[in-house]
Amino acid sequence: MNLPGTTIEVAEFERGVSLAMFEGIFATGGITLSQVAIMTGLEPHAIQNWVKRGFVSSPQKRTYSKNQFARIVIINMLRESLQLDKICSLIGYINGSLSDESDDLIGDAELYHMYVDMVAGMGKLATDRTMINEAARNAAESYVEPVTGARARLVKVLEAMAYAHYAAIAKSYAEMTIR
Repeated sequence: MNLPGTTIEVAEFERGVSLAMFEGIFATGGITLSQVAIMTGLEPHAIQNWVKRGFVSSPQKRTYSKNQFARIVIINMLRESLQLDKICSLIGYINGSLSDESDDLIGDAELYHMYVDMVAGMGKLATDRTMINEAARNAAESYVEPVTGARARLVKVLEAMAYAHYAAIAKSYAEMTIR
């Protein structure tokens, strides 16, 4: 099984697994475009296009940070079931301008880790709306709001990410069934 949005294999989803992976990957600082491409399965020109279109901020000294990598992974994870403009709206709902990290209510890396921990906590393909809402509220429980209402926004974003991710999984199951 792979971490959502990546080609990084893990035995199973466990809380903290994405954080541990990121710590190892970014132990020496940023990562290059070719490394991002390998870990996401994306073509380098797709990543560069997302940067040009302002979905991801420009790399510094040709390297991508944890937050930039997480943004790419989130977009990659959601693009199977959502259009890019909808993904950008979702990210913008919690983080304002996509090209400016200074207005973010939560860093993309923290959002991604929170999402992976949420999925790990559910332990199965969740289809029940109440289960997903409860998991999102639990995941956001320790989040410290920089502004009033930020936690409610975060819960909505986590729920939307789960629905989109699970829709992509269900689509792949359907495609495998009819092969």
